Amino acid sequence: MTNIQTLDTPNLLLDHQKLLKNISDIANFANEQGVSYRPHIKTHKSVKIAQLQLEAGAVGVTTAKISEAEVMAAGGIKDILIAYPISNPDKIDRLKNLLQKGVRLKVSVDNPESLSYLQRGLEHTPFTLEVWIKVNSGLNRCGVEPGEDAVRLAKTIMTHSKLKLGGIFTHAGHSYAAKTFEEIENIGLQEGLAVVESANLCEQAGIPIPVRSVGSTPTFSIAGKVPGVTEIRPGNAVFFDAIQVGLGVTNIENCAVTLLASVVGVYKDRIILDTGSKSLCLDKGAHGNQTVSGFGQIIGHPEIIIERLSEEHGVGVITQETNLKLNDKVQIIPNHVCTVVNQFEEYVVHENGQVIDVWKVDARGMVK
Repeated sequence: MTNIQTLDTPNLLLDHQKLLKNISDIANFANEQGVSYRPHIKTHKSVKIAQLQLEAGAVGVTTAKISEAEVMAAGGIKDILIAYPISNPDKIDRLKNLLQKGVRLKVSVDNPESLSYLQRGLEHTPFTLEVWIKVNSGLNRCGVEPGEDAVRLAKTIMTHSKLKLGGIFTHAGHSYAAKTFEEIENIGLQEGLAVVESANLCEQAGIPIPVRSVGSTPTFSIAGKVPGVTEIRPGNAVFFDAIQVGLGVTNIENCAVTLLASVVGVYKDRIILDTGSKSLCLDKGAHGNQTVSGFGQIIGHPEIIIERLSEEHGVGVITQETNLKLNDKVQIIPNHVCTVVNQFEEYVVHENGQVIDVWKVDARGMVK
């Protein structure tokens, strides 16, 4: 077997045992709460990992883009939520192609105009598209306001012959800006209530809402406990990363993905690693909060802070004596694993430091 320390660098490593534990932990939470599990694949972008999640009990997957949905469908996954608004006619043609292939597709909607585009695009087809209303639970990105605005949109959906309303969902991404775990708990509670209260108002108006779905790795274990929620959609929790550790959501031992890097320069006050911005990326905290120090955590070397990145160079400041020397290899836990994965074509999967497989990052670079 090949030891990971003999691999070339930089390299994307995936700890198989940690991956399986993280998947199992989410699935067990869903089972305990009696909710469905529909993981977001934009973190791992891998058909293989999505299949592992389905084997653990996931009902389907969530994607951020049509291109990701196309990759998952080509890999045999047939129940897909595209959690992104779609109104462009070219993209609607691609939706029709997925429906033609038998994909049980759900698409995000949050305004009447987009409904008209979808209706027109499907008018002369045999298909009816399932749509889910996205409500804004505080991120202030996409989404109709919860409550009566959601009801009005639901009523409008009912007037479109080619659309059927399947659920209400939200994403509390603003939890990444929380400064305390108590704040995360409050955001998670409001996330769940925004969905459930909107769904209840719709049902009072005679419009059934089968699915009430929440997401966000920091909040899914909180919002998922709100009575009336039926589904969770965490993405990052399949791997975790330094930002999640900084938020207090997990422990560093649960981070499944690391970057293998080499020391390419040693100086009096700094070391240079071969992982720059093209591999580690420049995230230092999502949605406004910096919960981390530097651009990734070097496992076993807290004396080194990766203070700045060039495209090919990671500059680590030496804060106290270090034993690292030229050509030594280290593993780095990325700040934001989703963007880092997108820089690589494959995972080197390992157990106890021994390579056991190589998995493709199937949906890498998908932007359409």
